[in-house]
Amino acid sequence: MQVPLLDLRAQTGPIRDEVLAAIARVVDSQQFILGEEVRRVEEQLAEYCGARFAVGCASGSDALLLSLKAAGIGPGDEVLTVPFTFFATAGAVTLAGARPVFVDVEPETFNIDVTKVEAALDRHPKVKAMIPVHLFGGCADMDALNEMAAARGIAVIEDAAQSIGSEYKGRRAGSLGLMGCFSFYPTKNLGAFGDGGLVTTNDESLASRLRALRVHGRTGTYYHEWVGVASRLDAIQAAILGVKLKYLDGWSERRACNAALYRKLFESRAVPVIAPKPGPYQTRHIFHQFVIRAQHRDELQKFLKSQGVGCEVYYPISLHEQPCFADLGYSRGDFPVSEELASTVLALPVHSDLNDAQIEYVVGKIAEFCARTA
Repeated sequence: MQVPLLDLRAQTGPIRDEVLAAIARVVDSQQFILGEEVRRVEEQLAEYCGARFAVGCASGSDALLLSLKAAGIGPGDEVLTVPFTFFATAGAVTLAGARPVFVDVEPETFNIDVTKVEAALDRHPKVKAMIPVHLFGGCADMDALNEMAAARGIAVIEDAAQSIGSEYKGRRAGSLGLMGCFSFYPTKNLGAFGDGGLVTTNDESLASRLRALRVHGRTGTYYHEWVGVASRLDAIQAAILGVKLKYLDGWSERRACNAALYRKLFESRAVPVIAPKPGPYQTRHIFHQFVIRAQHRDELQKFLKSQGVGCEVYYPISLHEQPCFADLGYSRGDFPVSEELASTVLALPVHSDLNDAQIEYVVGKIAEFCARTA
């Protein structure tokens, strides 16, 4: 049996005609950059995320950079985030001219360990922003973070690149901090047909600044109030996202059902892997990834691939061990949970087009491997 990690062809097939009609609409309009299509999807996504404003941009990485710039973060500042995440989280901090400060994550949710934040802030008085990551589709513990940030005048920027539609105590990702950053990379739950990103905020002045920063800081014809970048959402991508947004909740619900079936089968068959459950405050987890923690992870990955099961490691190297961040002064052992996760987590197929037989096959193969290596 073949079980792909992701099957975009199966997702796109049923809505192909709608997507092509949306693309044709943009081609006929000849408005390819920003314009009405982008404005419309920005409004739809702001409403979906429970935010007042949404500003489209060229990628999720740019969304992070634009948010840092809009918050006034630059040289001499520090930004607190986690080492167990995609590179762009800390990369954007460095590109803004600031310095990343890392805090370890929780082993259950993979998100920032809020019990370690206060001590990190005490050690780093130059922290002017924090970027909690809603990793794999589940929100970080935002109330605790917002309380600590408010007491110190620190901006909270959500990295929600993997978590559109996820909820924290009933509130949507992207409405929980000063700004929220999203990615529409094709593999995301809501994916474009290329790169795309979005920043949400409830602050009108920040929204205006973000709109300027994505066009070189321009606030009038050839008048530049800030130094920005060229990071605009293409109209074709916006039109595609507008079509797919109608189906997003259904896709995410099926992912959640698939994750629940995995957990049920692992438990009933006593398969010796750890399949984390959403935390109590994660009132809606969208399962951008479903990851297990397993001994002999690398060998398990090779075995599953040989059996037709798509699987991937997110992420094999914690950011504090990346060569480009050597100057931050961290060493192995500084963030033990992140390091442990980097050596044990494995993402399994969880996409919305899986069927129960495929999930049962995956669990059976993992059980077979574990029996061999016991």
